[in-house]
Formats: sequence, C-alpha cells, structure tokens
Amino acid sequence: MRIVTRPDFDGIVCAVLLYKAENIDKDIKWVEPSEIQNGKAHILKDDIMANLPYSPNCSLWFDHHISNKPKDDFPGAFDIAPSAARVIYEYYKKKGLFDKQYDELILNTDIIDAADLTRDQVQHPENYPYIILSMTIKNQDYQDIAYWNKLVDLLKETGIDLIFEDLEIKRRCAGVVDQNIAYKKHLIKHTKIVNNISITDFRSLDIVPDGNRFLTYSLFPQCHTSIKIRFDGPGQKYVQISIGHNIFNSHGHVNIGNLLAKFGGGGHAGAGGCTLNARTADDDINKILKILVRNKKKG
Repeated sequence: MRIVTRPDFDGIVCAVLLYKAENIDKDIKWVEPSEIQNGKAHILKDDIMANLPYSPNCSLWFDHHISNKPKDDFPGAFDIAPSAARVIYEYYKKKGLFDKQYDELILNTDIIDAADLTRDQVQHPENYPYIILSMTIKNQDYQDIAYWNKLVDLLKETGIDLIFEDLEIKRRCAGVVDQNIAYKKHLIKHTKIVNNISITDFRSLDIVPDGNRFLTYSLFPQCHTSIKIRFDGPGQKYVQISIGHNIFNSHGHVNIGNLLAKFGGGGHAGAGGCTLNARTADDDINKILKILVRNKKKG
C-alpha cells in the first residue's frame, strides 16, 4: 500500500496521518495535481491518494478542493474543509483512531492551507514555527524528496519545538527569511495593477524567484485578487499561473477553482492554479482576467 500526495505542508501532514492509520509498506509517491490531470502519474490499485484530483485506480481518496469533487461515489472522504489533512483526521476519528496528539498539527495545517493568516504572520513568518516550517517545502524538480520524507517522519513522532533543534531545518528556515526579503523586491518590480487585480509576470526572468506566496496581499492591499505568471518546465513550452483572492481584502467574488477547471486546472474557491500551453497562454490569461475583472460570483 502506497501514499500518493502533493509536496506541500498539507500533503505532508496527510502522509503523517495515513502512516498512522493504514499499513503503508511502500515509499510515498509525491506528485503535483497537474500530473494527475494530464495522466502523467501512474496510480496503482492499492494507492491511497490525498490532496490531489481523484483517480479511479486508487483504493482510497481524500481531498477538499472544490474543483476536484467527483460526481460519482468513491472510496474515502471529501469535504470543503480547510485542509485535506482535516478530512483524513475526521474520517479516521470516526473509526476510533487518533487522540489529541495531532490536534495542534491539524489546527495549524488548517490555518496554513486555508490562508487564515494575520498580517504579522505573513510579514514575520519566522515568529510562527508551523508557518515558517511550511515555507521550507518547495518543489524544484523533485530535488527535495528526502527532505519531505524527513518531515513526515519527524512530524509523526516529534513536537514542533524539538523539530526546530534539527540543524537542516534551522538552516532551511533561515534561508526562507532571506529569500522572502529578495522576493519582496521582485514582486514590486514585476507586478502591475489592473482593475484592483495584481498581475505578477516572471516570464522575463531566467530564474523564477520564489518566496512567501502571501506577501503580494500585504504589498498590494487595494487588490482583491492576484495572478502570478511564470514559465513551467524546460523549453518555455508551458506557462503556469496561480491565482488567489487577497486574504486581507474580501472583495474578490469569482470561484477560482471552478474558473481554472475550465482551463485544465483547479483549486479552491479562493485560490488555484493551472498550466497553459505557451502558444495560447496570453489569450487564455486575457480570458481569465476578463472574468476576474467582472468579479461575479459565478466564475
């Protein structure tokens, strides 16, 4: 039996819970949602999927993204919850598993994945252990698989204070702080405002900057929605876009997950992403932007 999940904090916590709840005898398979959507990920019949679009090949599936809700019956659980980890946690608690050991972890996973953050948490994540830890999780061509697995092992048994005694985690968290300082400068330089929507376009850069994805909301508080654009993969054949409603500005009404599902992506009502063909990306982005500018609840 194998866990198949996404390399973000929610996916890592999903793996922690599934290791405790099920008889997992294979290494975790880490995949991005687009790899499920385009059929690149091979799902086996005994796989347990979490925090990903549904595949009928799996034996159990858990998720919370509105765009991924199947029309037919499926094994597992789905709910519009703050995190996929919360869906798993409640599913197995009904079966008599889990005590209060993971309450704090699940609560913080909810906060992080639902972006239920304060301005101070966004601007100073180093003061909030779970938040800064979540920011060390990045997918750069699957180079960090050993680190993701390490976090799963640590979070299964170790309290957050002891986790931060690990030298690698200390180093990565310090790196995140430095990276966020540089990222703020990139956001200011490469962002334009259109009808209260911030559009950050990194396609002109050889190396795509990375950093705190919530910084744009505090930098451009007048904007209710943000769009980030960058090339995806070698050869500049694909363009990846990420869209999110400003967590400090409640005037964005379009259901982003449903909107991006029309372009081969998906996500939540308040955030999502998709990958576009570079040849038609600008046309697609303009179509998406027009819908966001209209700002109607039915996206």
